Amino acid sequence: MKTELLIITALETELKRDALPSGVEIVYSGIGKINAAMTSIKAIHQYSPKRILNFGTVGKINPELHGLLEIGKVIQRDMDAEPLAPRGNTPFCIRPQEYLSTGQFLCGSGDSFVTAKDPWLLSQGVDVVDMELFAIATVAHEHRIPWQSFKYITDDANESSGTDWGDRVHYGQDLFLEKLRSIIR
Repeated sequence: MKTELLIITALETELKRDALPSGVEIVYSGIGKINAAMTSIKAIHQYSPKRILNFGTVGKINPELHGLLEIGKVIQRDMDAEPLAPRGNTPFCIRPQEYLSTGQFLCGSGDSFVTAKDPWLLSQGVDVVDMELFAIATVAHEHRIPWQSFKYITDDANESSGTDWGDRVHYGQDLFLEKLRSIIR
């Protein structure tokens, strides 16, 4: 089966399948970079998309941000193999250490739910944090498929993030659907 546009989202609570326009395919990856990578690879083989959109929720590091953001760059925030490579870089890896798209915000991906300040995130200029985008962007890059990511801010990446995320996880759907309509016109 082929599709022009494939949406990859971690959880159905973030974006309901039945809310999407007809002809738009969605896959749910589950949480984390390994789940996102595996799902992205399988979905690319199944749907042969010409373009990938990622939608999901994020915690904000930059206190001035809110709402729906378009991500322009993603890095790994949890790859820490010092002294073999600086934090964020995978040692002995020939793949890029960051991936670029059309937005303006920087997302740090990692397999942890951020609940405390991390000076490294600030020093890198990270705006928001998630748990899947680096893997999705890596797989898209490897398959030469353009990608875009839209993230809805649910929390402040602090001690109340778990509760805040649970309360707000579904708030971004309508904002993303509005953006999606403008993309597929």
